[in-house]
Amino acid sequence: MKNTDIAVVDYGMGNLRSVAKALEHVAPSQSVLVTSDPDAIANAGRVVFPGQGAMPDCMRELDARGLRAAVLHAASNKPFLGICIGLQMLFEHSEEGDAVGLALLKGRVRRFAAADMHDSHGEKLKVPHMGWNQVYQTQQHGRPAHALWQGIEDGARFYYVHSYYVQPDDASLTAGYSEYPNRFTGAIAKDKLFAVQFHPEKSASAGLQMLSNFVNWQP
Repeated sequence: MKNTDIAVVDYGMGNLRSVAKALEHVAPSQSVLVTSDPDAIANAGRVVFPGQGAMPDCMRELDARGLRAAVLHAASNKPFLGICIGLQMLFEHSEEGDAVGLALLKGRVRRFAAADMHDSHGEKLKVPHMGWNQVYQTQQHGRPAHALWQGIEDGARFYYVHSYYVQPDDASLTAGYSEYPNRFTGAIAKDKLFAVQFHPEKSASAGLQMLSNFVNWQP
């Protein structure tokens, strides 16, 4: 059987179909498979882990479906794109439900602090952070912005839906950030791994450009 070009991990949660449709749109000549089969994930050329929902549920479903090892291997060894929960799960611990993550990266997942939730005019900001926000690209280790930002304007707007954000121990992992109202990490990158808190599949042309960059990325 021919191996899949792009596997979208099905762990019973997340915006799977819209992510798969967006990938099919930007890569019509490549095969895209939504799958919960660890072997299919292991044999895919690239892996996307989309997500929405709660971190404890995500980790429980990963283990219940026998996907933990396959996801860890993919995130360490091949082009891997994590989206929303697919970013948060990579870290050691989340304040959401006191959940333990995959610990592939050192750091924590924090909730937006209620005391900080007001803008420069003193108006209260809502949690979850929901809607469009600018994402500012950052250099890593003195190099230009990451390849997945190619063709995307610095400060382009992407769509967010989240109450928690990642706080990496190593600040150099941050490939992009947003402000709500304080700066928080919106994207991280390490080796063959790229992960974002926002939803590129819901982010119009900038999101499609990022997905196109991912399917053509040769790290």
